[in-house]
Amino acid sequence: MKMIKLVSLAVRYLSRYKRRYFFLFLALGAGFAVITAITAIKEGMAAMLYRTAQSHYAGDLIALGWDHGGVGSVFRLGQKEIDAILAVAEQNNFNPDRIVMRTNFMNEASLYYNGNMARLKYVNGVDWDAETELFNSFKYEAKPEKPLQGDEEILISSPIAHYLGVKQGDSLILEVKNYLGQRNTGSFVVAGIIEDKTIFGYFKSYVSRAALNELVGFNQGECSSVGFFFDDKRTDIDWNKTLLQWGLAENEVDTASILQNRSDFEAEQRVEWGGIRVFILTLEIYLSDVDDLLKAMDVLSYLLFAMMLIIVFVSALVTYKLILYERSRELGAMRVLGFQEGDITWMLVIEAACLALISVAAGFLFSIVLVNVLSALPFSDIAGFEMFMKDGKLFALYRFETFLLNTLAVFAALLPALGIPAFIASRGSLSKMLNDNGE
Repeated sequence: MKMIKLVSLAVRYLSRYKRRYFFLFLALGAGFAVITAITAIKEGMAAMLYRTAQSHYAGDLIALGWDHGGVGSVFRLGQKEIDAILAVAEQNNFNPDRIVMRTNFMNEASLYYNGNMARLKYVNGVDWDAETELFNSFKYEAKPEKPLQGDEEILISSPIAHYLGVKQGDSLILEVKNYLGQRNTGSFVVAGIIEDKTIFGYFKSYVSRAALNELVGFNQGECSSVGFFFDDKRTDIDWNKTLLQWGLAENEVDTASILQNRSDFEAEQRVEWGGIRVFILTLEIYLSDVDDLLKAMDVLSYLLFAMMLIIVFVSALVTYKLILYERSRELGAMRVLGFQEGDITWMLVIEAACLALISVAAGFLFSIVLVNVLSALPFSDIAGFEMFMKDGKLFALYRFETFLLNTLAVFAALLPALGIPAFIASRGSLSKMLNDNGE
């Protein structure tokens, strides 16, 4: 019952002295807004990088085949390797959300239209039905008019379409150099034009896996990679990677050594082998170099976070001490009326906590405004920065657990800044408090 009365008094006094608390409210709100914006943008950039890489490499855990059996080398998994990969996944209960097979061609591919030619870095052979979620997520300049399903259809990026002068419905020629060194061509109809200017999508196209297999000389049903999507179950990916590695070795499938980062992957590529070798990869391995950049951003965000907490602490300490000094006579009168020193301390702490809660709420709303302002800046002009962005803008990811940690961090900084002055002010000399010039 006493606590209810103290809360009621704290709320009344907070309302009464709202003008005096206004500066402290601004300091707390602005500090929390900056902290929230920093963490939301950092997590948003990391999430967009992972999501972009996930669609580009087709999986969270990827079994990539590399064939040195032809002229040069090509990404390829034979039926033996594919069967072994799927069998190991089933035996070890991977339970992925979906499994995607792709034929990845990255060797001398060209598009021809009306006398113009454009080079392609990535030609992805996909199973249209298996990757419906991916194609529905794209932003299109010209969206496919019907579900993708034919072997004659192709999706290209808007920069390539503009360069060639191609429009939706036009026919063009795709030329590839197959794994035996022969040049093959196929005629395709532009089913859609993807609005993608990122380094992942600029020189990329999509055709059916069956059509690309025929062009590059693969057998029906073969592919370059088998990707497992786990989405929210990413904590098991490293363990599944190890299980897949062991399982393939037991099935006498030639595999590269266990890989931990991009350097390991590049070192394994320099090892001599014949035929097909399977590389077990995760997105963290593909992105380990970029991950160093994200870790540097983490360090920078932690430094900014610490600076903002120090600013919040100092602002709260100085402002609150001044407010309590001005209220010293009032606090002395409360003691005369029979309030215990502990009761007054609790009332002041509750009063400050209510202010902090209001400031946190206002700071969160202001962080949204701050993020929108930052998103309007031309970060897309920075080469390669598009991989961290969504639709050409910075993407902020607000996680509840991060918001809770930020709130707790602010309260941890406020507790000594507000609690200690409240404790001292409620236990001052009564005669001095009553004779003070403060209100």
